[in-house]
Amino acid sequence: MESLKVQNLSKTYGKGENKINAVDNISFTVDKGEFVAIVGASGSGKSTLLHLIGGVDRPTSGKVFIDGKDIYSLDNDNLAIFRRRQIGLIYQFYNLIPILNVEENITLPCDLDGGDVDKQRLEELLKTLGLENRKTHLPNQLSGGQQQRVSIGRAMINNPAIMLADEPTGNLDSKASEEIISLLKLSNKKFNQTVIIITHDLEIAKEADRVITIEDGKILKDERN
Repeated sequence: MESLKVQNLSKTYGKGENKINAVDNISFTVDKGEFVAIVGASGSGKSTLLHLIGGVDRPTSGKVFIDGKDIYSLDNDNLAIFRRRQIGLIYQFYNLIPILNVEENITLPCDLDGGDVDKQRLEELLKTLGLENRKTHLPNQLSGGQQQRVSIGRAMINNPAIMLADEPTGNLDSKASEEIISLLKLSNKKFNQTVIIITHDLEIAKEADRVITIEDGKILKDERN
């Protein structure tokens, strides 16, 4: 079963001599439960691709289907709702709300959606992330690795169709980086969570089931580890 289908996706900036094809007619699919790494040099288009998949930016042309839904057929308001419910986003910078504690940051998507928090899932996530004894702490009382764990919990709380991580270890030391990748792998296996990670680190990419290499906005290679 496909979690993601990317069809002839392109994103162009500028015109004429200044035209840049950041993403150039890319197509691929990702099955439910796959762990995929997208790698490439700086400027290759990998982060732009992730933002298009995540509904953060609209493409110049092409389609993105998540759980069979053409996300760019939605208007901006409905796309925002779909993104909150079905797409978990993790960034290099943790983007936590400083006045909210760990539990409140994790459950923020539920609160924004006006829905009830699944307490059992919350407790399971806190335990899996090693944050059960930190749930009342504010972000400034946590290490960088702990803050990134909170952002992973926030991305997972709604059990999204797909989880997207953009250089999630970029601000962390090697030990914390290993822990975060281990947690992403655990969420992939334990919860059958589809995970796509953008990284420039080939050692991290080796942890994925599959590696897609991007160059000049195109897929150069698509290999299984």
